[in-house]
Amino acid sequence: MNQRLPRGGAGVSTLMAALLALTALPAGAAGPTKSASPVPAPAATTSVQNGETKPIYSRADAVTQTVDIETTADSDRDGVRDRVRMRIMRPKETDTAGLKVPTILEASPYWAGTHDVPMHPVDIDDARKKGLAAPFRGLAEIFPGYYDNYFLPRGYAIANLDSIGTGGSTGCPTSGDRDEQAGAKAAVDWLNGRARGWAPDGSPAKASWSTGNVGMIGQSYNGTLPNMAAATGVEGLKAIVPIAGISNWYDYYRAGGGVVAPFTFQGEDLDILAKVVLTRKNPEVCAKVIEDIAATQDRETGDYGKVWAQRDYVGQAKKVRAAVMVVHGLNDWNVKVKNSVQWWNALKQAGVPRKLWLHQANHATPFRWRVEEWLRQTHHWFDRYLYGIQNGIEREPRVDVEHPDGTWETARDWPVPGTRTVPLSLNPAGPDGQPGTLGLWPRPGRTQSFLDAGKTRTAEQLLVNENQADPNRLAYLTGPLPKPVRVNGIPSLSVQAALDGRSPYLTALLVDYGTDTRPTGARVNTAEQVCFGESVEGDPGCTIRQTLKTETAPYKVITRGWLDVRNRHSFSRSEPIKPGKTYTFRWDLEPTDYVVKPGHRLGVILLSTDYDYTLRYPAGTEVDVRPGVSKILLPLARGGRESLQ
Repeated sequence: MNQRLPRGGAGVSTLMAALLALTALPAGAAGPTKSASPVPAPAATTSVQNGETKPIYSRADAVTQTVDIETTADSDRDGVRDRVRMRIMRPKETDTAGLKVPTILEASPYWAGTHDVPMHPVDIDDARKKGLAAPFRGLAEIFPGYYDNYFLPRGYAIANLDSIGTGGSTGCPTSGDRDEQAGAKAAVDWLNGRARGWAPDGSPAKASWSTGNVGMIGQSYNGTLPNMAAATGVEGLKAIVPIAGISNWYDYYRAGGGVVAPFTFQGEDLDILAKVVLTRKNPEVCAKVIEDIAATQDRETGDYGKVWAQRDYVGQAKKVRAAVMVVHGLNDWNVKVKNSVQWWNALKQAGVPRKLWLHQANHATPFRWRVEEWLRQTHHWFDRYLYGIQNGIEREPRVDVEHPDGTWETARDWPVPGTRTVPLSLNPAGPDGQPGTLGLWPRPGRTQSFLDAGKTRTAEQLLVNENQADPNRLAYLTGPLPKPVRVNGIPSLSVQAALDGRSPYLTALLVDYGTDTRPTGARVNTAEQVCFGESVEGDPGCTIRQTLKTETAPYKVITRGWLDVRNRHSFSRSEPIKPGKTYTFRWDLEPTDYVVKPGHRLGVILLSTDYDYTLRYPAGTEVDVRPGVSKILLPLARGGRESLQ
């Protein structure tokens, strides 16, 4: 049933009008990509000037519509196909003048809120103790709700979708598997006339106002659902903007073959998240479904298996038809950067039109602090692929990267052209407990040892006092750098070591040592506001700008990475190691883009348990490392190797 929506305004502030007049970035080289599907030209009643849609429709007069859409899944196993609920807001002319518009869709499991759920225990000796309660996520409350204020006046319908098992949808939340994919896909199918839908009164509902062209956008889980839908190859999904989205759930709850938590969510897993978002009516029907997830996710070994293969979209990248604008924070330790980088690389191999934004914040959206350029690019992205407007966005530089000092750089690809992998040897320590060195040339020496601290010390406690010996870690450092060094890409380790004890983990941290004012990854509000419309009924359609919070500190963790040594050959198979036997272990650190300033030192810290991420085995595992033959491989931008001479 359609209703008038009495909030918001159609006007645009003077500031926003000025923003819309911004010119395009200089064109950059573009490699071969899939050709975009033909898109109808904008309707005659849609105003297009200077290559973009203009705000001519009234947000105040918008109509709303609720529809329950049939999926192809039956996740709650009741013999009836799941339905997902979608709420739509669109220009009134779609009812009164036969206007057809594309849709910008944000799918989410969070629209109806979340529950506090006990976590799994992570201290192995305390496995019988009840886990801590999950921190309340409340993500729907912090997402910037500007899509209706900004895009609806420009000729778009805006839709919110309840993922399966949440809000008004049926089915059960399954944390990213094929059933959940089917729910996101069904919304696109209904907008293209391929799926059945019903109004709340039970009458059939059709999207007669829809052009069939759909874009998806969102952050975190809401950014994962666009990846999920696009990976099905659904026709009509033309463009997506996944912000801090997951591309493979294994790389959210696991790493290097081991159980590794998303930061601040120690003890969470697929089953816990399903319980957190289970807000449908009659939630008890999902008990067995979630029990089955818990039984198959394997928190003992962390091995990759069927449960993870069902939640891997990277392998489906060749199916993607949508143009993809990937966005991620380089200090995001919730959804780790690997999720976006491996998606970016897979899309490149598949020839998918794509863009990449990497910023210095954590689990956040750059809308809050780079609003003018963010709006320009996302607006042109949707205009280009949903309306077919030839605005040149696909010929602009593909990559926008924010540096630690808050400046931005554009590039035609990432890692930036000219990047080379440079091996640095982990050379032995000097006398009097001095740290080891990082050097271009190997210098073998006597085996070095440390004991795992278990749950008694955090990684951050172990990386301080880097010039002194520490019984619970090893440190390797360069001398002061004569020139800046940019690390961009995926660092990796090759370490010859022996382990004797219960902990199967090896952890490596890449650290910038040198007192400086650095970004923390957090953002703070400033007084300036940017608005999209009139202030009506307490909804001004405004956002407060944010700036990157900084702190003066003697070090910065650039990136880190983990390996379960039992998975030294395959993440799918655990193989015991012989205590005291030396093996060659290889693992990746999380992708990064970071500039180390002149005068600073680059350091590698080796430890076992990473308190905030890994399972915590009893302390005491002995780790013996062979220096000289062990090394870190760093992806350095042009000139980086020379700075390490």
